[in-house]
Amino acid sequence: QVQLVESGGGLVQAGGSLRLSCAASGRTFSSYAMGWFRQALGKEREFLAAISRTGGNTFYADSMKGRFTISRDNAKSTMYLQMNSLKPEDTAVYYCAAHLSGSYYDTSPYVYDYGHWGQGTQVTVSS
Repeated sequence: QVQLVESGGGLVQAGGSLRLSCAASGRTFSSYAMGWFRQALGKEREFLAAISRTGGNTFYADSMKGRFTISRDNAKSTMYLQMNSLKPEDTAVYYCAAHLSGSYYDTSPYVYDYGHWGQGTQVTVSS
């Protein structure tokens, strides 16, 4: 079992940047493919980016390419999401999620593939 805790959210002006962190504890972090999702008020949870167990493969939602960058540091059991050029429509609760995977290359955009979720961190972008 892995436990996930997000941090780094907050209030930022449009055009600004934030870096979210997802700290993992419990079972070996490198056993998990990881992902970032977000959920705005009244909307469904939305896939943002995923990263394989080793960090060698990444996958992004088309709308996030070029603005968001996912990375991980297995030695620190932490995953990151660098978010640049933020827009008011990026306002949401951001969640990290873990997917126990037997493949070093696996990434997934699907909510149902992820068995472990953090509690979320609020990101608010003001115009």
